[in-house]
Amino acid sequence: MNWLEITVPTTPQALDGLIENLEDLGIEGLVVNDESAVRAFLDNNPTAWDYVDDDVLSSLQGATSLQFYVEDSAEGRTRLSLIREALPGQNFLVKEVHDEDWLNNWKKYFKPLEIGSRLLIVPEWEPVPENSGRTILRLEPKNAFGNGSHASTRMCLEALESHPAKNVLDLGCGSGILAITALLFGAEHAVCCDMADDAATVCLENAALNGLSPDRLSVRAGDALSPDFLIALTGGSRFDIVFANIIADVIIPLSALVPRLLAPGGVFICSGIIDGRHDDVRKALADAGLVVTAAKTADDWHMFVSVPVVSEHVL
Repeated sequence: MNWLEITVPTTPQALDGLIENLEDLGIEGLVVNDESAVRAFLDNNPTAWDYVDDDVLSSLQGATSLQFYVEDSAEGRTRLSLIREALPGQNFLVKEVHDEDWLNNWKKYFKPLEIGSRLLIVPEWEPVPENSGRTILRLEPKNAFGNGSHASTRMCLEALESHPAKNVLDLGCGSGILAITALLFGAEHAVCCDMADDAATVCLENAALNGLSPDRLSVRAGDALSPDFLIALTGGSRFDIVFANIIADVIIPLSALVPRLLAPGGVFICSGIIDGRHDDVRKALADAGLVVTAAKTADDWHMFVSVPVVSEHVL
C-alpha cells in the first residue's frame, strides 16, 4: 500500500489548536516536529542527549509542524480534500511515499565488514567470502541492536584484539557482537545483559548462528546499575574483560562497580561516549580506582581501556 505524507507547517502558539482540529477531523498518529517538544523529551530522558546531533536541534529552531498519513487512494485523497476544506488557509505539504518492507530494506546497507586485523563481520543473508584469513562473525542484528559499523562498537572490537580473555562480561550486549566475538577469539564463557527484553533472544540466536553452544553464553535482561542484579548475573565471578558499550550517563555510575567485577589482570573496555563527555567518564574511572591504559576516538565517539590503579602501563 502507498501513502500520502502530509506535513502541516504551523507555529508553537497555534500548535495545540491545530492538533485539536485535526483530531476532531479523525486524524490519528500525529507527529509533532518542534524544538520545544524535542527539548522537553531530552530533559525528561537525559541519557538521550548523548545521541543528539547539534545539527538536528539547529534544524528545528523556529520550525514547528505536524505530520500525518492517509492512504494514497481515492478514499484517502477525498479525505485530504475534506480536511483542506475544513481548515481553509492552512498550508498542506503532500508527499507520496511507498509502503516498503523497512525491516528488510535496511539490509542492503549492511555488507561484510572488516574490523581491525582479525575480524570479518558477515550478515546472515550474505555469502561468506572465501579465504579471507579472518575470524568470521555471522550476524543477524535485527536492525536496532548493532552490526559493528558504529564507531563505538568498532573501537571495542579493535581493543579486544589486544586482550585475550577466558571469561567476559558484556553490560549492554545488544546483538551480542562483543561477547560473541570474544568467544570466537578463544574465550571460554561470556555473561551478558541488556535492558531490552528481546536482546537476550537476539544475542542467543547470533551465538547459535556462529556455532557456539548455549552453555558458553549466559544472557539476562536487567539493569546493569543495580548491584543486586549484577550479583545475580555474575554469581560473584570476576572477568578478564568487562565491556560497557552504552552511553556516558550509564558508564559514569557503572565505573564504581567495575573493580569488583574484574579478575586480576582484567580490563574494562567502555565506549558509546560522545564527544564532550569523555572527560567526565575519565574522571569517573579515576574516582573508581581505574586508570586509562588506552584511548581512542573515531567519528566524535570515544573508547577507553582501563585497569585497576595497581596495574602498570598507565596512559
